[in-house]
Amino acid sequence: MIKIGITGQTGFVGTYLYNTLGLFLDEFQRIDFKKEYFENEDNLNEFVAQCDVIVHLAAMNRHDEPQVIYDTNLSLVKKLVRSLNATNSKAHVLFSSSTQEERDNLYGKSKKEGRGLMVEWANSSDGEFTGMIIPNVFGPFGHPNYNSVIATFCHKLSHNETPTIDVDGDLKLIYVGELVDYIISEIRTRKGNPEILVQHTSESKVSQILTLLEKYKLEYQDKGIIPSIDNTFELNLFNTFRCYMDIKNHFPVKFIEHTDQRGSFVEIIRLGVGGQVSFSTTVPGITRGNHFHTRKIERFAVIKGKALIQLRRIGTNEVLDFYLDGNEPAYVDMPIWYTHNIKNVGDEVLYTNFWINEFYDPRDPDTYFENV
Repeated sequence: MIKIGITGQTGFVGTYLYNTLGLFLDEFQRIDFKKEYFENEDNLNEFVAQCDVIVHLAAMNRHDEPQVIYDTNLSLVKKLVRSLNATNSKAHVLFSSSTQEERDNLYGKSKKEGRGLMVEWANSSDGEFTGMIIPNVFGPFGHPNYNSVIATFCHKLSHNETPTIDVDGDLKLIYVGELVDYIISEIRTRKGNPEILVQHTSESKVSQILTLLEKYKLEYQDKGIIPSIDNTFELNLFNTFRCYMDIKNHFPVKFIEHTDQRGSFVEIIRLGVGGQVSFSTTVPGITRGNHFHTRKIERFAVIKGKALIQLRRIGTNEVLDFYLDGNEPAYVDMPIWYTHNIKNVGDEVLYTNFWINEFYDPRDPDTYFENV
């Protein structure tokens, strides 16, 4: 069992890494970290002493005063190095740096010098050090106006604001899930490497990204259409956009029901992408689900009976309750990293239509069980 601690555990990448490690509890043990540890030498030493691996993600990215960014980031590294030395740690330390290392700014300078301090520690100890120089990272749950331009665009569009482009440059990007997979693969090697240039997985102009996100806003958020998705980058971008929507107030979405003397007709979904459609019957009092996905797009449509659909984002406590009634057919879509279930809360059999964007593969189900 490898004991892993993450400085910056509650940040954008840290949260994703922490939750992903939770999928491998037979291999990894997570050692919890709180940012207050950097202000208490005893707490930091206790944390460091427990860890076989430390992923150092804690850093300041933005501030009105660039010198504050530089001073803060170097201070965090120096405190970590002091603790490593004080505890005689032999940990494998992985350090998150940035392609801005070579730019003429104090943030890039703080990352480059911080990586240098970690190399010095590794050379004078029995520890291992991996310095990762990382391109622009995007993905769900990042902070707008802080983590990435994509986070800012997604937040503004999903909240009916108009984003603007300051510089229409080319962005070299990596999805946070891909970065986390890379970090985990480096942890498994148990070997250091002082300078690794993490390769970007996609590249696009800012304007092209905004055009795609505007399409997702118009087709998906406004019209309920699952847009065409041509590659992995577009799937990751679409799933990112969905996580910035006001889920609590957006769902359930009522269908348009066409009725005449023969009965009724309801169009359940319009697709620009393939996948699998199924339906279930559920007897009163029974609950289905209690699992989450990390990449799949999924829609639950209640067409007969009464249902309670519940969602909870992994790592949080708030449960979102959505009550649906087949007398007014409606749907709820499942965001990634939200565990979800559906319960028959009526007196008759519940009929539910399910759509998911990929065929079920028992070798790679992307289904992780956790009670809502």
